[in-house]
Amino acid sequence: MDVLARANELQAEGHDVLHCGAGQPQSGAPETVNSAAIAALTNPTEKLGYTDSMGLLELRATIARHYLSRYDDVPESSVDTSRIVVTTGSSGAFLLAFTAAFDTGDTIAIASSGYPCYRNILGALGCELQNVDVNADFKLTATELRAELERRSKAGESKIKGLILSSPSNPTGAMLTPDELQELCKLCDDEGIQFLSDEIYHGITYGKEEATALSYTDKAIVINSFSKYYSMAGWRLGWMVIPESLEESINALQQNMFINAPTISQTAALKCWDKDTIAELETHVAKYRESRTIILDKLASLPDFNTNIAPADGGFYVYIDVGEDYIAEGLGTTEMCKTFLEEEKVAFVPGTDFEDPSGTLGNRRFRISYSGGVDTATRALDRFCDFWPRWIERVRSAQ
Repeated sequence: MDVLARANELQAEGHDVLHCGAGQPQSGAPETVNSAAIAALTNPTEKLGYTDSMGLLELRATIARHYLSRYDDVPESSVDTSRIVVTTGSSGAFLLAFTAAFDTGDTIAIASSGYPCYRNILGALGCELQNVDVNADFKLTATELRAELERRSKAGESKIKGLILSSPSNPTGAMLTPDELQELCKLCDDEGIQFLSDEIYHGITYGKEEATALSYTDKAIVINSFSKYYSMAGWRLGWMVIPESLEESINALQQNMFINAPTISQTAALKCWDKDTIAELETHVAKYRESRTIILDKLASLPDFNTNIAPADGGFYVYIDVGEDYIAEGLGTTEMCKTFLEEEKVAFVPGTDFEDPSGTLGNRRFRISYSGGVDTATRALDRFCDFWPRWIERVRSAQ
């Protein structure tokens, strides 16, 4: 947010700022969705009042059909409309799920490289956090979780009550294979760990098969949003598929916290699975794919850039670990991103927010978002290729 604020200041001063920080689709909502919203707003018989707290029944039924048609082996009982909750964005889903599933003092596992709001919301609710180191492929799999469970058991530490994990991941773009996801679901079920599967970047993948936790367990909480693949950032609309055991508590919490998700957004979102809408959305994914290729190719051709790049399997991020060779005292990626923004007017995000705050990896990692379009990605990487040799010279002078 600090990066975005400064980027906006520079833009207001008249600079040509390239935004590669926030994960917000450049495209905006599909035309069919916009048209549906206009029609609802201008229809004198459409009141747009409160909906059922769990969401419009028609929208929940449409979400259920989406799971049954898109993924393999999802039982119809797992996506009964009673188990689908339309939320105020994925953020509202996190708050509802965390509050319903966990108590103050519970220990919740998160990936050491992950979305910072998990850490911040859980911390605000009084939960204890257990960062689990990702592996060399930037993934948290059953192998890493099992090792952490064994360590805690030997140390006499409290049991882990929950795990939240996104696949594809923000910030890394790494994605669990179906087998890896199945194994993780089984481990959580066997150990009595409430698994929250954040699937917000489903639909934005590049040549690898994506799977939903609903194919492997009926105990997980699955979270998704209309902000990424459906390009409805700012409409504040998401959804959850919840275990039967949490229906009553989440319904009560929704009634008290939010009443319901925005009615106009729910009404417009009914168009998200129309044939014309999907065709438009797939053009967005094609642009992400092109931008991803541009970034990876330019980084690969950059001299003196022997860094570790996370596998950008999905989402619209490239996450980079520059390693110890490319940092010096006071000259890590936080300072690098700040300097790059000031000198070249490009917003990249340092890894500080994404990494375990007790470690040092955040100051040697950074994230590039390519959700802003092909032209933005191209020009941003051209500027970075000019900037990098100057930065390395500065670092080496300080080492």
